[in-house]
Amino acid sequence: MSEAHVPAVNPQILVWARESAGFDVVTAAKKLDLADSKTSSAIEKLHDYESGQRAPSRPLLVRMAKQYRRPLLTFYLSEPPRVGNRGEDFRTLTHAVEPSENALVDALVRNVRARQEIVKDALVSAQDREALNFVGSYEFSSGTEGLVERIQHSIGFDREEYRQFRSQAEAFNYLRTRVEDAGVFTLLLGNLGSHHTNLSTDVFRGFALSDEIAPFVVINDQDAKAAWSVTLLHEAAHLWLGETGISGGGYERAVEKFCNEVASEILVPEVELRARFDYDALTDRDSSIEAIDFLAARWKVSSRLLAFRLLRESAINRQQFEQLGKFFFERWEARRTKQKAKSRGSEGGPSYYVLKRHRVGAALLDASERLLRSGELSTTRAATVLGVRALKVEKMFTEPRLV
Repeated sequence: MSEAHVPAVNPQILVWARESAGFDVVTAAKKLDLADSKTSSAIEKLHDYESGQRAPSRPLLVRMAKQYRRPLLTFYLSEPPRVGNRGEDFRTLTHAVEPSENALVDALVRNVRARQEIVKDALVSAQDREALNFVGSYEFSSGTEGLVERIQHSIGFDREEYRQFRSQAEAFNYLRTRVEDAGVFTLLLGNLGSHHTNLSTDVFRGFALSDEIAPFVVINDQDAKAAWSVTLLHEAAHLWLGETGISGGGYERAVEKFCNEVASEILVPEVELRARFDYDALTDRDSSIEAIDFLAARWKVSSRLLAFRLLRESAINRQQFEQLGKFFFERWEARRTKQKAKSRGSEGGPSYYVLKRHRVGAALLDASERLLRSGELSTTRAATVLGVRALKVEKMFTEPRLV
């Protein structure tokens, strides 16, 4: 299509797309590679586009779509769309979040919502699934104990089997399978497909999209793997409550405390902690760390979760918990940095497809393949669901899975 045939663009769309992406005019002009000229600066050029004094070319719109993380067709709408619904924002953020980071979160939620809608429509059309009766089946006012029992029963979770695995990663895979077999699609997503868009756990840890046909849980895979299990159960608790929303930062809100207590009790029951933990070791920081690490490794949970349970038991105070949490986080960061450096110098490691399949999850892979073979999903729509290009869909179904 030549520039002369580009449909007219409402300049309000350009302003909305830039602002919703979290960019000011100066930053956007740089990201769009606008250059100064003899008659006007890059910033002035962008202002001209956004005020309607100059019509954007198609190549510029393509760059805007990429940088603002919006489909190209969005720029041809008659007016800006309504703000995307990320559901209830359960986060208690202890610091100001950059607008660009929240824009990335919104983009991620939009992406997963689109996948959910495609899968749900296909499942309903194929009469492939009945409504899941556990979604929205529990009342917050009924207390945590009942929900702990319901989730364990519904997913067939065996705590002792979970703890018998050699690593926390394997234990998580077992838990994930149990949750997916109950009907929940789980994704490991911490960016929009590039490390340049990585989202820290300060911004979000996970989110749940409640639905009786196709409920989704997303776990931020930028978090420590040892924390994935509690995040998965935390978001599952939101599904049982019938809530769509995003979690992250602290857990100050009542519903977040509730879901965190449910998840923690499933993995580390209060009565068992009292019977098995060496409380005499809580005399100084080093002894506390050693005792916490020892039991956390045996129970396949994060050391921070165990410290949280000790705080709940009043075995340690808030200050001690914060100090221990800071130590565990810094230790994990140091290990991750070292591992990244080691990986950069190595040619080994899982293939693109193995990693992609692991992030997508077996449930979504299997449903996508089944619906594609039956004709309910086109290759293009299956690609959207799986987060890959259409040419890669078939390999997603045939490549080995991460064990």
